[in-house]
Amino acid sequence: MSPASAKTQDSDIRAVDGWMIHEFAEVTSTNSLAAHLPPWTAVRALVQTAGRGRTGRRWVSDENGLWLSAVLPTPGTSATWSLLPLAAGWAALNVVRDLGLPDARLRWPNDILVGRRKLAGILVDRFSAEAAVVGFGLNVANHPEITDRALAGAVTCLADLLPEVPPISELVVRLLSALTREHQRLESGDASGLCSELNGAWRHRQVQVTLAGDHGAIEGRLDGVDPAGALLVRDAVGDVRVLPAPNVELLREIFPSPDVIL
Repeated sequence: MSPASAKTQDSDIRAVDGWMIHEFAEVTSTNSLAAHLPPWTAVRALVQTAGRGRTGRRWVSDENGLWLSAVLPTPGTSATWSLLPLAAGWAALNVVRDLGLPDARLRWPNDILVGRRKLAGILVDRFSAEAAVVGFGLNVANHPEITDRALAGAVTCLADLLPEVPPISELVVRLLSALTREHQRLESGDASGLCSELNGAWRHRQVQVTLAGDHGAIEGRLDGVDPAGALLVRDAVGDVRVLPAPNVELLREIFPSPDVIL
């Protein structure tokens, strides 16, 4: 591990359900540290100083949140793992719902929201063809809006939503267990089953999709995803646009009015 990535190269290490977990007080990015570790290893930090979200956006990672990155093996063809980012989001969503938040929902590709406020996000990095790093950022009892006032009204945390929040160590185990199950499903070739579950859970709604590379934007109805993980958007004339994830820079939901609570 690089000393530039962690406050100290010494970490607490524990083994849980087939995972070896390295725990640090402070790192730049758990995903960056995990990039150098073997499969079935995870990195957790109390604080990230350079946490990031999809397309490089800053992710506030203050104390009392859960910042965790897990390394998974990805043998075989890339097609086998095309749904991995969505599978990771699905795993996190099921953990959150099991905690007592049945109305939590998944916003493509893998943000967890309650109403319109973000509770968690997932970032998948492929540093090699043989492994993927799945990073989880979950607001537990932290308040990122204090660090970044622009987040006021846009984020929430478990402590604000539940009468009692499990210890972060327990949440780590739940997330890793759920991720292991989804990994096994993809490895067994059950991408269609995952895709079916995802498409049964999407709430059909109007969205605006900003395309990567300054290729403009598309507005339409979210129809779901295909087995390759591409976004399906039905445009104003009824045509379904198939948008592979790398072609999508940002998806925004278009709500009927400011008074609608979802």
